Formats: sequence, structure tokens, C-alpha cells
Amino acid sequence: METVGPNRARLLEDPLVARLASGEETSWFRGELEPAAEALRRSSLPAGLVEDARQRFRRFAPWFAQRFEQTRTSDGIIESPLHRAPALQARMEELCRAQLPGKLWVKRDDMLPVSGSIKARGGFHEVLQVVEQIIDEACPDASGQGPRVLEDPAVTDTLREHGIAVGSTGNLGLSIGLLSAEFGLRTTVHMSTDARPWKKDLLRRRGVEVIEHPGDFSTAVEAGRAAAQADPLTHFVDDESSLSLFAGYAVAARRLAGQLQALEVTVGKDSPLFVYLPCGVGGGPGGVAYGLKQVFGDHVHCIFAEPTLAPSMMLGVRTGLHSVVSVQDIELSGRTTADGLAVGRPSRLVGEQVGGLIDGFVTVADQRMTALVSILEQAEGWRIEPSATAGIIGPWRVMEDPAYLRARGLDARAMAGAHHVVWSTGGSMVPADEMAGYLEAGRQALSVFSQ
Repeated sequence: METVGPNRARLLEDPLVARLASGEETSWFRGELEPAAEALRRSSLPAGLVEDARQRFRRFAPWFAQRFEQTRTSDGIIESPLHRAPALQARMEELCRAQLPGKLWVKRDDMLPVSGSIKARGGFHEVLQVVEQIIDEACPDASGQGPRVLEDPAVTDTLREHGIAVGSTGNLGLSIGLLSAEFGLRTTVHMSTDARPWKKDLLRRRGVEVIEHPGDFSTAVEAGRAAAQADPLTHFVDDESSLSLFAGYAVAARRLAGQLQALEVTVGKDSPLFVYLPCGVGGGPGGVAYGLKQVFGDHVHCIFAEPTLAPSMMLGVRTGLHSVVSVQDIELSGRTTADGLAVGRPSRLVGEQVGGLIDGFVTVADQRMTALVSILEQAEGWRIEPSATAGIIGPWRVMEDPAYLRARGLDARAMAGAHHVVWSTGGSMVPADEMAGYLEAGRQALSVFSQ
């Protein structure tokens, strides 16, 4: 893919891009956005995309309940809890030396069943869609019967003939691999060498072929794509441009709306909703943001959080170049302790379709994300991986930009009624010894908040 490396000097003429290139923590909030209704109306995404995904999850719910014990209490629906985090809010107020108006919540996608990360939403959906397509094309007599046809030996034999491949930094590969293996699909996960070893080991124990590649996420994706193209019976899950992944993530918005309603939390002009989403290539947060804007319109404000060394989505949206530009073009490494966010080049799909719906971006240093692992565990007793902490600092960054709040018509009264939802994207499957290492490193990194 063509890059804009030779034009680095021109990119750095933008002071914000220059700040990104320096590796400093950076915030960019956009006071004026096109009304959500108009932006959604102009979108070229298929009508009914999200509802189709929601119905697919519903069709397969009995199968999940049968195959995965941890889904039975939810009747096979893949969903995570929404928790208030008052102790975390108090601790962050102390560390940041600033009060946060409103209430802090954490959306616990680290607790999503089966694969323990937000990637279960998109990854599972694409696997389910692929399975349905295989059944419809190869077993027309079974078409339309839903997942109960999976009990037919002829159908299971057909699935074993087909493959699925994906390029991943870790959690998407884990989600795709674990579910595909359960269906009997030949499964290959292409990973960059800096993906966590335990994720690779777990996949291999489940019979998944894991191929490691030097370089970053994009290298793994390109290798996976090329290998899949050589096999007509293998479907490639393209994290950079998949509508199926995107749709699966977007289903989360309606689920969150239902949870807020059950808790008697209203969202409106005097009670705005802020959602802080860790961002790698952009598919997960982009899908969630798209769904949230469909549900809550201009009353929801979506903030993407990225590592200082891999701010690919902020760079792509800020320059308008989207996937044509990479963080390497401004001489950032793209390598970060937040392995799930270690992406140098953003999704063009998300940049073009959702970029205009994103209120803002923040970048977070590795040391801060590491410290936040320990802070969250000490405050609430919740254990997540470093990449999942990226959004925690977001509410305090928002409050540091009063010009943004004024431009969005958010006065002190509105902010007093605000709800801040930090999306925790992964961590429950981290081995105990690995988590102990995260926590110890986090305790040692706490000084970042005094700098």
C-alpha cells in the first residue's frame, strides 16, 4: 500500500500531528460535529446492518448455551455487565487532582464469555455469518433451519472442509480461533511476534494453527490475506475493513441502552453520555460508536483512546488520509505494552464511515496504562490487561478542555448529570502469573501521576 512517508515534513506542519510525533500524551476534541442524524444518513453502510447482526446472535444463542456453560445464565447471549465505579472515580480524582462531575461507569467487556474481550462481539459475529453462508451454499436442504442443523453429521463434515484465517495482535485471533475451532473449521491465526505468548499457546492447545510474523499488526494481516486468497475454501477475516466485524461490535450499543434503562439512567441534554473506547485498528470502537450514535444521537460523545506510540486512528482522521497514513510515517514505532492497540495503520472503513461521529481522541503513555492496571485493581478489585485501561484517563482529559464542552453546549448543569462509561476491552483470560506481573509493574509505574 502506498504511504505518505516522503511527505513527513508536510504532515508535521500540523501542530497536533507534530505533538503526536513527539510521543507526548495528546488530546484532540472536536467542538463542532455534523449532527449525528445527518452523518448517519450520509453513511454508505447498508441499512439494517446492525439489526441483522443482532438477529444472528439471537439465532445462535441456544447453540452457545448448549456449548459454553458460562453463557447459560444469559440464555446464550454474549454480553457483559455495566458497573458503577465510585471507588475508581474517587481514586482518579485524587491522582488527577480534579473532581469529575457526574458518574463513572465501566463496561466490563473483559468479562465477555468464551474469549474475555470486546473482540468476542465482532469476531464471533463474523464466524457465525461464515458458518451460515457455508451451510446455505453447501447444504441447501439445511438452509433456514438455524443452528440446529449443526447436529447433522453431513453439515459438520462440510464445515471441517472449510477454513477461516485472521491477522491479529491477540484478542481478535483468540475470539476467532476459539469459536471457529468449536465449529470444526480449519483455523489459522497470523500474529505479530509481539502478541502475548499465552494467547498463542492457548490457541495452539485448541487446535488452531498460529503463524508468527516479524513486524507489526499490518504485516500479520497482509500475510493472512495472501494465504487465504490461495485457498478458495478459506475465509479471511479482515480486521481493517470487515463489515461483519463492524456490525457485531455495533450490537453492543443497543445492549448498553437496555442496561442503562434497567438502571433507570436517562440520556439526554441534561444528562449526556460519554463513552471512552480503547482503539487499535478501529473496528471495535468504530462499530460501538456507530451503534451508539444510532441509539443516542447527539447526546452521546465517543472518545477514542490510543497509545502514544500507536495513535493510528487519530492520525488518520486528523489528516483525512485514513489507512494511507501510518504512525511510522511520523517516525513512531507502533510498538506498545498495550499489545491489543499496537496498530500502525488505521481502518479505512472506520475512518471514512465513523470518523465524523467521533468527538475526540486521547493518547495514553504505556507507563500510565500500566499504572492504571494496578489502580483499578486496588480501587475496585477488577483485573484487566493494560490495553483495556486506555479509556480510564479520558473523563479527566475531557474536563481539561472547557472550550470543547462550551462548543458542544455542555454547561456545568449538564456535566453534573453526565455519565462517563469507560469500555474495558479485555483481561479475564490473562493467566494468573501474567496478571501478577502486570500488577507489580503497575505499582512501580504509579509515579506517572505525579509527573
